[in-house]
Amino acid sequence: MRDAFDVVVVGSGAGGGVIAGELAQRGRDVLLLEAGPHLTAADFVRWEAKATHDLFWPLRLAPLPSGEMFAFLAGRCVGGTTTINTKVALRAHERDVAKWQDASGLTTDRGEPFTAADLAPYYDRVEQVLGVRVRTDWTRSVHTVEAGFRALGAELEPVHSYTDGNCMRCGSCLQGCPTNAGKSTENTYIHDAWARGLLELRADANVERVLVEDSQATGIEYVDADGARHTVRAGAVVVACGALNTPQLLLRSGLQGEAIGKHLGLHPVRLVYGLFEEPQDAHMVYPITAHCMAHQHDEDGGFVIEATTIQDPISFATTLCDENGPLWGERLVEAVRGFRHWVGLLAMANDENNATVVVDENGGERFDIDFQPRELERIDASFEFSRKVLEASGAKQICWTGLASTHVQGSCRMGDDPGGSVVDRNGESHDVKRLFVGDGSLIPRTLSVNPSLTIMALATRLADHLDSDPNRYLGSKAAGVGKAA
Repeated sequence: MRDAFDVVVVGSGAGGGVIAGELAQRGRDVLLLEAGPHLTAADFVRWEAKATHDLFWPLRLAPLPSGEMFAFLAGRCVGGTTTINTKVALRAHERDVAKWQDASGLTTDRGEPFTAADLAPYYDRVEQVLGVRVRTDWTRSVHTVEAGFRALGAELEPVHSYTDGNCMRCGSCLQGCPTNAGKSTENTYIHDAWARGLLELRADANVERVLVEDSQATGIEYVDADGARHTVRAGAVVVACGALNTPQLLLRSGLQGEAIGKHLGLHPVRLVYGLFEEPQDAHMVYPITAHCMAHQHDEDGGFVIEATTIQDPISFATTLCDENGPLWGERLVEAVRGFRHWVGLLAMANDENNATVVVDENGGERFDIDFQPRELERIDASFEFSRKVLEASGAKQICWTGLASTHVQGSCRMGDDPGGSVVDRNGESHDVKRLFVGDGSLIPRTLSVNPSLTIMALATRLADHLDSDPNRYLGSKAAGVGKAA
């Protein structure tokens, strides 16, 4: 087993998977490490409990002042959350990106504020690789609620999706796509390079720390599935473990920057369900089929509604609430018995990055959330609007879930100001050379839309920078081609 590479990438999701694949395809000698297993379409079946165990991080919770618990959901497998997400492909709005410069002083190499236009060529490249398309093949549940949106003066728009024609609308996205129609980083960027012997992939590898010598990253230490410890040396290290895990790895590696773990954005979501007389089969769709952008911007309400979707039966049954609290007993039995009749709307509110990732004195993780009044107003407004849509559509009962996040962003944000950011405009640590961050934790302020496409665009941009190698961190390209196992 080799122990030296040009680049070691830690994490294989929307950030790390793209960076590793891009660099490997260009002849760079790359090792990609993933904490979770390497499972493929042959392993993906619609068995909710098994998929949750095999593909997801164990559920993480954070207490809110109200006494509720806030849940974090993410993938833990090759491909990361892109393996089990809904494949929504939306570009960041220019108003979202305009917030970045104010948040962290982020500018371009020209000294100008970073704008959405600076990401446009990278979006183009990602969309081409993923085959992004507009989907208008709506199912019954979407048409049912469309009338409710129109009654409230709003419109549903078709979703942009990174799925291909093999999508059978089976609703299995959260268990991994069994037809490979969903274009995760695994079955695009990673497998294309891995199958050609250009990329070395090691799954079930728990990276414990980045090796730092004389303020330079020199490699990593990880533990494999058998408990054996390994050291790998590299010309550059890219940490792309996600916005919850990346700051923890940096802190456990001895970095002490004030902004590490700060400014965590949650993009809080809640599912709001309506019960209808006729079966809707909201579980037999590609889970996010359409969206309403009428209130996307802060001044318009600060939330986006995605339609339609529903959790699988176990998650559905264990998260249902109404005005009287969690459903249980006969009421819960009746609700679950009507599973095919429920339609869900996903209400996503804009937040202002007021959460923090903390590593305590015992090395344990903690997530502190401090929602401000404006954020709570948006969360409440998104819920009330969703309720009104369902009622206007004819729902005879409304239930909902607690708050959760699948879109964490910003805990190691990029910027020009070392006091308010962790890495520079190229993703390199302000304090440790050769150490880069390449995932959603780069984003200085939470987006108003699903962030995966933006994370992939930023990852493509970072891959370009690493490949250009302005500081001569890497070896020659010729030396890397074909070396991977």
